[in-house]
Amino acid sequence: MLDVKNLFSGYGGVDVLKDISLKVSQGEILAVIGPNGCGKTTLLKTLARLLPYRGSISIEGRDISSFSRKRLAQKVAFLTQSSGVYFPYSVFDTAALGRFPHSLSVLKGLSVEDEEIIRRVLLKLELWDIREKLINELSGGQLQRVFLARALIQDPDLILLDEPTNHLDLKNQLELLDYLSLWAKESNRTVIAVLHDLNLARSFAHTAALICRGLLVTLDTCDSVLSGDLLKECYGLDINAFMLESLEKWQRK
Repeated sequence: MLDVKNLFSGYGGVDVLKDISLKVSQGEILAVIGPNGCGKTTLLKTLARLLPYRGSISIEGRDISSFSRKRLAQKVAFLTQSSGVYFPYSVFDTAALGRFPHSLSVLKGLSVEDEEIIRRVLLKLELWDIREKLINELSGGQLQRVFLARALIQDPDLILLDEPTNHLDLKNQLELLDYLSLWAKESNRTVIAVLHDLNLARSFAHTAALICRGLLVTLDTCDSVLSGDLLKECYGLDINAFMLESLEKWQRK
């Protein structure tokens, strides 16, 4: 599905990512983990072709540099960590923007198929009942779900998520990730998600890419990556010992 080779990318001519190579299969859920400032968000922005890069990024064997912006939007959706509210659209209208890459004309209205896709996603994310509410009146958690709905309504083959559980309480975090897992499984789509919570990464993803100082340290199954000593080296903390200690506190009566 996705093939990245010798990728260099950054800002202002300074490379943040250095010689990244990885492959992600169709239907795979990949968690991108690593300490703050290591290049996780930069990786997602580069995969979405929002940053200049050197190297190659191919989707289904075709380099993304050859895609028009609209065609790329049909293949890849990107949910950023903090999506701003620029216009007070309704929940429905904001989510409906996800259908734009599939529209033949800017002036063309929504088709029956478009409206059914929007309705189905809003129902799944428990947003249908507030579809007429303005997004500037929503809580942070509701707003995050609206932006996720817009990305899913885009109907991409690959969805890039930068901290998708941002602003959500624990229950809603788990429900959102469960829905994403089901979406990926049922439609055989690919998900790449930056996650800071390693417990969520372990329960949600099939594989994990550990990035440290702009380098891909390892790419393997979640169990392998999250059980290794490399975590301690990258985070400067014995993650496994910390998790076990926390678990003991929860188990005490």
